[in-house]
Amino acid sequence: MDVSVLLATIGAGLVMGIAAMGSAIGIGIAGQGAIGSWKRCYLNNKAAPFLLVVFAGAPLTQTIYGYLLMNSMLDGIAAGTARAGLYLGLGLACGLSMCMSAIAQGKAGAAGSDALGETGKGFTNYIMVVGLCETVALFSMVFGMGVC
Repeated sequence: MDVSVLLATIGAGLVMGIAAMGSAIGIGIAGQGAIGSWKRCYLNNKAAPFLLVVFAGAPLTQTIYGYLLMNSMLDGIAAGTARAGLYLGLGLACGLSMCMSAIAQGKAGAAGSDALGETGKGFTNYIMVVGLCETVALFSMVFGMGVC
C-alpha cells in the first residue's frame, strides 16, 4: 500500500471514529438529562414520559453519517480517484463537525428532556432544536460525499 492510499484510508477511518466519539458523548449528555428528568417525575409522583428516549438517542445518527461518508471515501479509494491530502483533511474536518453536532444535540436533548419532564408540553418545539443540531452533521456528510 503506497503512502497516499494509506493517508486517504486513515482519513476514511477518522470520519467514522470521530463521529462515533461525538455520538457517545452526546448520548451521555442527553441520557443524563433524560434520567434526571425521570427522577424528578418519580419524586413528584408524575408519569415519566417515555418520549425522553428520543432525546437521549438522537446523537446516535452522527455515527451513521460517519459510516456512510467513510464508505463513500473507501469507494473513491478503491476506484483510484482518492487524493491523500483531500481525504485526510475531509475525514478530519467532517468527523469533527459531526462530533460537535452530536455534542450540541446531546445538550439540546438534555434541555428538552428537562423541559418536557417538568411541563409535559412542547415536545415538537424541543425536537426541532435537536433537529437543527442534526442538520450540521447531515450537511457535512452530503457535502463530503460530493467531494468523494
